[in-house]
Parts: sequence; C-alpha cells; structure tokens
Amino acid sequence: MSSDSPTAAFVAFVGAGPGDPNLLTLRGAELLSKADVVVLDEDLHGPLLRHCREGVQVVDGDLVKHAKAGQLVVRLCEGDPMLFSSVAEEVAACAAAEVDFEIVPGVPPATAVLTYAGIPPAASVPEFRIVDAAQEQDWASHAACPGTLVVYNGITEAVAIGKALIAGGKPDSTPVAVSSGGTTTEQYTVVSTLARMQADLKHAGFTEPALIVVGDAVGQRDKLSWFETKPLFGWRVLVPRTKEQSASLSEQLVSYGAVPEEVPTISVEPPRTPQQMDRAIKGLVTGRYEWVAFTSANAVKAVREKFEEYGLDARAFAGLKVAAVGDATARALVDFGVKPDLLPSGEQSSEGLVAEWPPYDSMLDPINRVLLPRADISTDTLVAGLTELGWECDDVTAYRTVRAAPPPAPIREAIKGGGFDAVLFTSSSTVRNLVGIAGKPHNVTVIAVIGPQTARTAEEFGLRVDVMADKASASALAAALAAYGAKQRQAALVAGDTPRRPSQNRRGARRRAK
Repeated sequence: MSSDSPTAAFVAFVGAGPGDPNLLTLRGAELLSKADVVVLDEDLHGPLLRHCREGVQVVDGDLVKHAKAGQLVVRLCEGDPMLFSSVAEEVAACAAAEVDFEIVPGVPPATAVLTYAGIPPAASVPEFRIVDAAQEQDWASHAACPGTLVVYNGITEAVAIGKALIAGGKPDSTPVAVSSGGTTTEQYTVVSTLARMQADLKHAGFTEPALIVVGDAVGQRDKLSWFETKPLFGWRVLVPRTKEQSASLSEQLVSYGAVPEEVPTISVEPPRTPQQMDRAIKGLVTGRYEWVAFTSANAVKAVREKFEEYGLDARAFAGLKVAAVGDATARALVDFGVKPDLLPSGEQSSEGLVAEWPPYDSMLDPINRVLLPRADISTDTLVAGLTELGWECDDVTAYRTVRAAPPPAPIREAIKGGGFDAVLFTSSSTVRNLVGIAGKPHNVTVIAVIGPQTARTAEEFGLRVDVMADKASASALAAALAAYGAKQRQAALVAGDTPRRPSQNRRGARRRAK
C-alpha cells in the first residue's frame, strides 16, 4: 500500500543507501522532510536527518504504535529495504495492523560500493551475482559464476569463502577485492587474489559493513578508481573559522575527499558603540567619501545590515568607487548588488590593495576621503599606505572579533595529539585564537596558510608552514592543500608505498597492511 502525498498514519520504509548521505533518493528526502517520527538503528543514518523539519522525533521503537497515533513515520533502512534487509518483519507488522506503508528503494551497496571502488559491477560480464554469506551457501555453484560475484556479510569468513571457491573450481589467480566503509571517506579497499587472501587480509582490520568482490572486473580498479584516489581522501581537516564563513570552504574540501571539521575560533559581534558606524553610513549617503574599501566579507555584511536597518540598498553606492581586498570580499559585494571598481590583480592583501590604489589627484578626485569599515583588530597597513598616497581615511570599526569558546575536549586532544591531517589558517587571528583556545597543532599536521602575513604569525607560534595559497582566498587555500595532498600521494606511489594520511605517521597510529 502506498500514498503519493502521505500526511499521517503512514509508514515509509526508506532505503538510506550505502553510506554516502548524498546517495539518498529524492523520494526518500521528500518523505523525511514531512516525517513526524524517524525510526533508525543506532543513529546509523544521522547525517540524513538534515532533511527533516525541526522538532522531528527520532526513535528506535515501535513504528506501528506511532503510525496508529496518527503520525507520519519514516523507517530508515541500510542500503535497499528489500535487499538482504532485516525489515521484512516490520513491513509484515504494518500490513497486519492495517497501517498504510510505502517502500522506497535505496541505492544498494552491491553496485554503489563497487562503483566507488573503481570496479564496474557488470560491464562486459555475462552475470552479476549477489549472495548473503549469513545464509547457507553452495560455494561450489558460485565458483561457476562466469561474471562478478559479490558477497555480503562475509568478512569474518573471507578466507574460508576463498578456499571454498577454489575447491569449487575457481582458479586461485582470480582477482578479489575487499572493501569496507563503502562510499564514505572511511572506504578502504584491498585487492588480492583467491590464493593470497589470507596473507593480504591478515592485518587489514576489516569490519562490517564490507563487501567481497570476486571476478575479473576487479582488474579494472587500477584504471577506474576515482573516489579513494581523491587528493585529500579521508583527510581530517580542521577549519578554524567563523561558522558563517565555513560552509563553502567545507564543501570544497569534501569535493577533494576530505572530512572537514569546523571549529569556530572567532565570534563576530557588532561594535560596542554603534554611533561611529551610523555617522559613516550617513556620510556615505551624503557624499562625504570618494572611495569605500572593504577588507573582508564580514565588513560587507556589517555595512549591508546597517543599510537594511536604514531602509537603504545597493543604490546608495551610486557615484562611489568601491575596492575589495580579495575574491571572497568581492563575491560578498556582488551578492549585495555592488561591483567592485578595484580588486588587486596580485597579492590579495592590504599591501596588494595599496600597490594598485591610485594616488589622490585634486584635479580628478573631487573628494579626498576614503571610508574603511573594518574589524576592531585590523592592522594599520592600509591606512598608512593610503595616507602616503594623499588620501584621508575614516577608519571605522564595523564589527568586533571576539575569541570563541574552547572546542570540546576530544577536538582539543585531536589538535594536540595529531588526530587532524591538516589545518587551514585563513588569517593571523585564526592562528592566535586556535592556539589560545585549543593549543598548538601536532607536528605531523599539515599547516596551510592563506598568505605571507598569516605564515609569519604561524611561524611566530612555532608552527611549520607546509602550504601557502597562491592568492589570498579560502578557495585558493583549499586548492593548494589538495595539490599538496596529490603530490604526497604520487610520491608514495612512485616509491612503491601505500599512500598514508599525515595523521597515520604519528607514533601509535594504527597501521594498515599494504
């Protein structure tokens, strides 16, 4: 029984997919957005709860009882609900209780994990066979499978299964891959043969969920592997920024295979006294300034909020020249409806901005005054440079940066103990504040900085700088870290070694066999 647009007294069995939360189906996401109650096993699908509305009830109890109470219930199931799933009894209970239900297929691990491992599930083979090792199997009949054999729930008996397939007539040279943590950044795959399984899996440390893949398709992995070969695959990267600024950077890191963890080190707050900003906005509207220079996206946000407070919009910038220190600041201005007139073509910093700023010319410039809405802790570089060029600066505190509260103890321990593979410093204040609230990163952690000034601050705190962005933007910094990771990975492969994350090089880190 099903309903196109359920509202209440209804249970939807939704396949959560193989592990990557982005592989949830559109129908699954739609049902989660309407759910009153979500039933899941041991919070295995916690990331999928982002699709739910605020106040949704998360339980592991009787879904029939909740449905009978008039609630729309979503039961999240691993993989596909109808493929080697344990929810058949729950479906039967709904039917027996005359509760309407729907079953939403999920992306099955049997195909998704292989695809993420670079193994084509059924390309150019006559058969694709999936078996459940938890049930009694005739391995001799499976040995005759002329295509790809995928085994669920077999990791503890992997060696015995291999021997049984050989005994059934499968050549001992048949390629085998074992993959755990499929489609997530914990995915780990070992390629072997039926003959070498015991030796190759001895120290691998596999646990369920894992898949065993047997067949010639495994040989395609060298050419088709795309997920586990990402430049920062599995890297745990610390992003010490303000919460609002972290989202796009974290998304970019995820695209490189990393696992970003956002740790706010700075809290952005309004000025203690708003009068200075009030006068600046009034002066901006009445023609007091020739230029307005923005040195951060936060400064743009502060001015924008003041504009909204006064019922103004981007049209108030008409007749003004606008400068932005870098790409991120320029994007914030464009989002506001303002196109910057000046953006450094070289180093995106206060120095870079001064280097390209035109000197004051009384014949060309009717007004010699520049508005600088900035943070309370800004350096004097820009003011000094513009003053030397003949401009008069109104340096106005648009916002305050306050050190955030210390992160939870496990994060602090990971920072100091080498649990992070890299940390991205996007300003000198993020260096000072992170060290202040959590301590210095471990010496195995890769230190990536946005520019020379941040590098100098990091070095003052005794940190070794490994990566510097080629221009002062968070996006360029993430790209520079990815290039560094790719280079390290390639060097390991050329040397005949298994690529390792920086955190795996610290003393006591768990090693996995090649």
